[in-house]
Amino acid sequence: MSKGAKGCEFRKVSSHRSLTGFGRLKNSVTAKTHTMQRSREFWVLVDGSKAIEYSALESSLPQMTTMTLKRAVRALSCALAISLAAGASRAAEPRPIDGISDNSFLVEEAYNQDPGVVQHIFNAVYGNDFHRHGWSFNFTQEWPLYGVEHQISYSIPFSHLQDNGQQVSGIGDILINYRYQALEEDESVPAFAPRFSLILPTGSRDKGTGNGVVGYQWSLPFSKRVAARLALHANLGLTFLPGVRAPLDGGGLSHKRSLVSPNLGASAIFAVTPQVHLMLEWVGIFDQSINGDGKREREFQATISPGIRVAVISRENFQNVIGVGIPIGVTGPANNYGVFLYFSIEHKLF
Repeated sequence: MSKGAKGCEFRKVSSHRSLTGFGRLKNSVTAKTHTMQRSREFWVLVDGSKAIEYSALESSLPQMTTMTLKRAVRALSCALAISLAAGASRAAEPRPIDGISDNSFLVEEAYNQDPGVVQHIFNAVYGNDFHRHGWSFNFTQEWPLYGVEHQISYSIPFSHLQDNGQQVSGIGDILINYRYQALEEDESVPAFAPRFSLILPTGSRDKGTGNGVVGYQWSLPFSKRVAARLALHANLGLTFLPGVRAPLDGGGLSHKRSLVSPNLGASAIFAVTPQVHLMLEWVGIFDQSINGDGKREREFQATISPGIRVAVISRENFQNVIGVGIPIGVTGPANNYGVFLYFSIEHKLF
């Protein structure tokens, strides 16, 4: 027996008897009862208390009435509706990759905060090479602004490390960020959320924690969930610092020089479960600076970082994500190795 919907049912009947056993065909074009004597199979459409039979083999059945056609169409519609509902239910099932988003370490994801949701992010990075080692900290807070399209945030860096034998400690240059959700992700289009940042000279040029000028930064992040367990992210960015002066080896400051530092980034994230994601990130920075002789120079710093992130608490209006990464320098100017610690709290505020 095959069912289409509540109140709609098909039955297959094999019988060596006449159709009169099921009653007359009401509202027929003719008033007499139609009888067939040969053995055959019938499909029976049951609608409420009435049953209508159709021969699967007889080519000389009486003409179906208008009422019969309406009932047949309604039964087919019921079956189609159930099929579409089942397909929609399967499509709406959550995917493991959807369990955590916008919680990468080195690469920026292109997802703005949902309306009313605020995120607090704490980072701690330990870096080590021949010239410098120690900790760098960063606190970022993200706020939605008039819906999901607009987002503002700020980042406060702090460092405590040894640089060429000298202690470097203090607040760095603070970033004020605005990000626009230009594209929302769908089946064929990636998410795209360009960001503009204003770099404030809150750090110390003499201590080496700041540049001493107002700077600007642009970032173009793209994100796409390409499978139920896999997401890809890509970044293209630029930092511009106009009129920078740097300490010289012989004392004093260099002439003002503008510095331009492009950057690239890419990552792949694999969802083991909705709460546990494995990560592989790569970033490259064409860092421009002023050397001890007052001349501009450029170094390419490339870092690869495997990591893991875990949603310790994941509720409808609250999520806590922790993570750890192992950044490894793949070019000479980058840190040889390090440890990246991540802690995020995301909750609905209004």
